[in-house]
Amino acid sequence: MARIRQRQSAKNRSLLFYTSAVIALTLGVSYAAVPLYRAFCSATGFGGTPMTSLKPTAERLGAVPANRRIKVHFNADTSDALPWSFTPQQKFVNVLPGETSLAFYKAKNEGKEDIIGIATYNVTPGKIAPYFAKVECFCFEEQKLAAGEEVDMPLFFFIDKDFVDDPTMRDIDDVVLSYTFFKARLTNKGHLVPDAPIEVVEAASGFADYELAKQAHDETKTGDAAAPSAPAS
Repeated sequence: MARIRQRQSAKNRSLLFYTSAVIALTLGVSYAAVPLYRAFCSATGFGGTPMTSLKPTAERLGAVPANRRIKVHFNADTSDALPWSFTPQQKFVNVLPGETSLAFYKAKNEGKEDIIGIATYNVTPGKIAPYFAKVECFCFEEQKLAAGEEVDMPLFFFIDKDFVDDPTMRDIDDVVLSYTFFKARLTNKGHLVPDAPIEVVEAASGFADYELAKQAHDETKTGDAAAPSAPAS
């Protein structure tokens, strides 16, 4: 329970930084702020983003009651601009908090030229994100596939065993892990980013579903329908 309280305290301390990241995105920093935003979400679990700062240490792994087994469903999408097929190799896996699990996705470049893609991800319900840890995955790293190339993409993850002691998690028996692959492009600052409107990327990352983020976004809008994107180089 102490670690749960510490986790909630850390999330509360992160609110100011989170709101600042939202404002930065809204006021026009846009894709230049995406690396900062996604790093923040991965470290805190905001926006339904699974944690990457959690490591499979002894205090987070271990046996838990078998009746707390969680069904993790896998979803895969691609943007219209990316001529790839992208599918999970299993519909779901049943996992116990405190145990590591391995899953696979398969991607194939159906186009006639080499293409670099970038995947965003989130989990629903979003409140489980601070307990859902990805040890190894292909997310937010560019994946270059030659024309016609097909690859398996592994995902190694676990649910922190503290999940079973958190009373706010008692209603969770099913989790959906969603990935969306976008075609990548270079910004004028040399960053590889998804070649899609920023609001589309935010939605795929779970950002648009987070109530606080939406409120901050509405309060800091400058009148534009969408934040401007950095020009491609």
